[in-house]
Amino acid sequence: MTTEAFRAARDYLLAHAEDYEAATAGFAWPALGEFNWALDWFDVIARGNDAPALWIVEEDGSEQRFSFAEMSRRSDQVASWLRARGVQRGDRIVLMLGNQVELWDTILAVMKLGAVLIPATPLLGPADAADRVARGGAKHVIATSAAAAKFDAVDATKIAVGEPVDGWLPFRESYSGNVGFEPDGATQATDTLLLYFTSGTTARPKLVEHTHQSYPVGHLSTMYWIGLRPGDVHLNISSPGWAKHAWSNVFAPWNAEACVFIYNYARFDAGRLMAEMQRCGVTSFCAPPTVWRMLIQSDLSALRTPPRLVVGAGEPLNPEVIDQVRKAWGVTIRDGFGQTETTVQVANTPGQPVKPGSMGRPVPGFTIELIDPLTGEPAAKRPGFSTPSVGPGVGNGTAAEGEICVKLEPRPTGLMVGYHGDASLTAERMAGGYYHTGDVASRDDDGYITYVGRTDDVFKASDYRISPFELESVLIEHEAVVEAAVVPSPDPLRLAVPKAYVVLAEGWEASASTAETLFAYARERMPPYARIRRLEFAELPKTISGKIRRVELRAAEQEKHADPENRPDGEFTG
Repeated sequence: MTTEAFRAARDYLLAHAEDYEAATAGFAWPALGEFNWALDWFDVIARGNDAPALWIVEEDGSEQRFSFAEMSRRSDQVASWLRARGVQRGDRIVLMLGNQVELWDTILAVMKLGAVLIPATPLLGPADAADRVARGGAKHVIATSAAAAKFDAVDATKIAVGEPVDGWLPFRESYSGNVGFEPDGATQATDTLLLYFTSGTTARPKLVEHTHQSYPVGHLSTMYWIGLRPGDVHLNISSPGWAKHAWSNVFAPWNAEACVFIYNYARFDAGRLMAEMQRCGVTSFCAPPTVWRMLIQSDLSALRTPPRLVVGAGEPLNPEVIDQVRKAWGVTIRDGFGQTETTVQVANTPGQPVKPGSMGRPVPGFTIELIDPLTGEPAAKRPGFSTPSVGPGVGNGTAAEGEICVKLEPRPTGLMVGYHGDASLTAERMAGGYYHTGDVASRDDDGYITYVGRTDDVFKASDYRISPFELESVLIEHEAVVEAAVVPSPDPLRLAVPKAYVVLAEGWEASASTAETLFAYARERMPPYARIRRLEFAELPKTISGKIRRVELRAAEQEKHADPENRPDGEFTG
């Protein structure tokens, strides 16, 4: 019955892919008791299924394709082999692999075993790798041979993917094992499946706990946002180890019976990426804002057959990027909002009007409220204002602004259990009948939600509330700007003023003349109280998942302006 319940929920969303009202009104999360997604969904759709499930293209032109049936068989072999090497139900496994078939084989195999995955990006250093093992309570490590030295100080069963490593078991032996796999017992839908470390933009990474239903089943919302259908070829640019990789490189596409397409490269090349998308017939494309910004610096017309579906996630996309892609490809990038702690909560879904700057409306299965942090109640409407580039209804009369919160009654399936080992933080985030995201947004009269910023990022200048994202959206529309980050800079009169850190496009000089050009551009497009007052050209500090660490920039500003009489080197004022 569990497979049928899951399929019914999925098929309902597929049938109403472009009917937001019907999907929202009629969708219900499937009620599951025993459920193991790898056994009860993937293996079921894989029986006799020779359609491609995974397609990996390398930079040198080589490629591998694996059908659903092949992936089912391979993961059976890996599961049997791991069990023979001591991996038991409930054991925790740190997994550090790149975009290679062994990654997907292991994900499916560990699920089948009822063990727990702790994904880790290959970009981690030895200290962080050891921290993942220690804080995650891992008994086993599966990593590439090249990463083996990162785990020298770790006491665990170690399995190497690649060349032999002394003291490590060779993963390649797993493919010589039994083809059949029999689980040692039932998996409850509420059993722990994943422990994810967050990307830590403002603090030490937290350990997020997900179950066999919260991510695999919860990502029906992600499938709906993207608009995936059976047979689609879906390319998502994401690094293994982060939640977005599981979102769009595992659960959402395979929930839809689509093919996961991977293009591996050492250095980003927009022309080559689009050539492979054209050659391989990519129908659906998801990329983080950084990639979209690099793409629009190239000739987008080189892709003669654009994807049917294009989406962005990670951080909100600026309207200028969306506009350039629409002009070149004839399709609109649709933003989606979610977190490591959840699946997609808010999105511009297929077939619906897209308001510039807005990330859309709550997806089926999620009830979203904007909560006033001072009262704990739904935020009241207030007169709105907008910049020319941002105002999607914020400015159409009234808008409510508050923290994005997920209503817990009924509790959506696509929500974490909590922060593993931190009951206090879990209780804080689940207070008052809501899951508190820590993100601030506004909602217009049509229900469209526009991102304002992290609660930690929004600041006051001259007693006015400033949204960094709104100011960054204006700056990035200028041809000189590739990326921008706005933070408060200490000021003795106004308490703080907006300062922009800017990454320049090729051909622009980091000079006073360029700074004045940007100041003038901003003055014409921003209300007086929100204007950029200081500017510096610099590379932006980022987490290893690519998110801007504004916390570092804020700290740098405090240090640079400790003496208000001295202006820091490299800073321009306007």
